[in-house]
Amino acid sequence: MSPISPSPTRRDLLATTAAAAALSLFPATLRTAAADDSIRPFHIDVPEEALTDLRRRVAATRWPERETVADDTQGVQLATIQNLARYWATDYDWRKGEAKLKALPHFITEIDGLDIHFIHVRSKHENALPLIVTHGWPGSIIEQLKIIGPLTDPTAHGASASDAFNLVIPSIPGYGFSGKPTATGWDPVRIARAWTVLMKRLGYTQFVAQGGDWGDAITEQMALLAPPELLGIHTNMAATVPSDIAKALKYGDPPPAGLSVEERHAWDQLDFFYKHGLGYATEMANHPQSLYGIADSPVGLAAWIIDHDVRSYELISRVFDGRSEGLTRDDVLDNITLYWLTNTAVSSARLYWENKLAFFDAKNITIPVAVSAFPDEIYQAPRSWAERAFSKLIHYNKLDKGGHFAAWEQPQAFSDEVRAGFRSLRKSI
Repeated sequence: MSPISPSPTRRDLLATTAAAAALSLFPATLRTAAADDSIRPFHIDVPEEALTDLRRRVAATRWPERETVADDTQGVQLATIQNLARYWATDYDWRKGEAKLKALPHFITEIDGLDIHFIHVRSKHENALPLIVTHGWPGSIIEQLKIIGPLTDPTAHGASASDAFNLVIPSIPGYGFSGKPTATGWDPVRIARAWTVLMKRLGYTQFVAQGGDWGDAITEQMALLAPPELLGIHTNMAATVPSDIAKALKYGDPPPAGLSVEERHAWDQLDFFYKHGLGYATEMANHPQSLYGIADSPVGLAAWIIDHDVRSYELISRVFDGRSEGLTRDDVLDNITLYWLTNTAVSSARLYWENKLAFFDAKNITIPVAVSAFPDEIYQAPRSWAERAFSKLIHYNKLDKGGHFAAWEQPQAFSDEVRAGFRSLRKSI
């Protein structure tokens, strides 16, 4: 393992005044004068002024009138966002979530001129398999907190020591505590290369990778680059859509004849998403810099984040109606608050502008792939499509519960899937 360079104690302050708090970046205080490959400890410490300013802004929200329909077809409903705002401004405690983060080992290292933040938890078990797990948008490292224990300490969670992982959880550039790119070019391919550099810098000569959403796009690009150190990947939002299906969806054509029941269900899910769920992605892919409103308004940011896909929104709405299911109110607000405190609403959106890949299209990956298909994902990849997309499909399971934020919503099922997905690859270590 590369040595961690000694450094003086650092307090990563956002700012000394509330007005400037949301504009400063944690990683900015950690840059060294000269680029190097050292791995430096990273410390989280949010000043109280930043939290006071956040609560003030939430309380001062100027509300529009109620939607003119009785459902969510016009977007995030006024009652839902006001329930969220009321809790955020009065009862929510960032310090509880911050304590969970601070209990973990955080690091920063510079790769390709940019500071990359990551959590690195080593298992106590010998022969633990190194695993890098990548979040998506509108997620963050908050998504993965519930799987750290089950994957690094399986014997404490009803599994075998032989299923242990050394876990690396990075923040995508422009997200969370990672640096913000100041020039173009940080697309999923470049990030995939950086992740391989990161794992090798940590001393891992063999490792596996996992991701959903942008995490899948980055992880699948790692697989396409096929560094010899990468044994295989696991995805909970696999890109498996065949070319004829992708073409028909793009041009609004009817579904091809002969689809199985599972394939037709996946078609219907994708067709609905393309027609009703792509608004946020279209804006961020075209004009991410225009999103000043979500950088200036916490409630605007919250509405933008929770209006991701219909199933996730329905789950979050239930949470703020008092019916917790998979996520709690604090789970949701920990993630949104991280975006706010790091001022990454716009910098994270630029990944959509940078991306030139067809997100769901099959990409001819030839290394081992494990697929977990959750029912409330944007689409539940059929086994037949997964078998066509991945010539070395080593695991496929169709689950009966869980959605887009699988590790966050269903951490036990997700952890079981990761263990099962990579079990056959441990023999090659």
